[in-house]
Amino acid sequence: MKFLLLLVMLTACAASPQDLSGKMFTFPQETNRAHVRLNTSVEDLSTVTVCHRSFTDLMRDHVLFSLATPSDLNGFLTFWDEDTKEMEVHVKDRAAEFVGNDYKLNTWHSVCTTWDSATGLVQLWFDEQPSVRKFTSSGSGILETPIIILGQEQDSYGGGFDAEQSFVGMMTDVHMWNYILSPCEIHNYMDGLNFTPGNVLNWRALEFQISGRVLIEDKIMSCHETLNEYQLH
Repeated sequence: MKFLLLLVMLTACAASPQDLSGKMFTFPQETNRAHVRLNTSVEDLSTVTVCHRSFTDLMRDHVLFSLATPSDLNGFLTFWDEDTKEMEVHVKDRAAEFVGNDYKLNTWHSVCTTWDSATGLVQLWFDEQPSVRKFTSSGSGILETPIIILGQEQDSYGGGFDAEQSFVGMMTDVHMWNYILSPCEIHNYMDGLNFTPGNVLNWRALEFQISGRVLIEDKIMSCHETLNEYQLH
């Protein structure tokens, strides 16, 4: 078992898509190296929805999702600012801040973020509650080859990691779509019900590489979540 875990931590993990249903990535320590790179062939994103669940006890700034392009290092970034207690969404290096979210420690939180390049409007869904819509960047989509990272915030294209912005905890159910998910689909995702998997990133068919100490473990679920998971299958 220890040998298998070592392979998971130190080896590039996926040459072909893997079904991670019922699994989670565990980031067990603060580091400027450990991360998961998610692979996609999609290069034209004029509309975006990203959803993920995370569990942490961090009491400092930390990244939740980082997409960078050669032109925009914060091409699509979700980031928690501990000082201001704001969830920040950056699109093409322009930020919107969302306040009032009950970001409790040691609790699973579901976050979905939508953006439409036609209007420039971003909306954050936090544990089923929608935010106001805010303006970030409009006029053109994310057109260059993206590098998508979990666990680290990119200050350069695919690198420039800072341990003090790293994620420590667990993350699961990462999906990304090249369209705006309907409110009903977002609720279904957050409730663990049937929803349309991401067509850019799909947790049930995910291509990724692990660098550093990141583990793939069985997802920690409540009895209610376990029942929903069983019903889905």
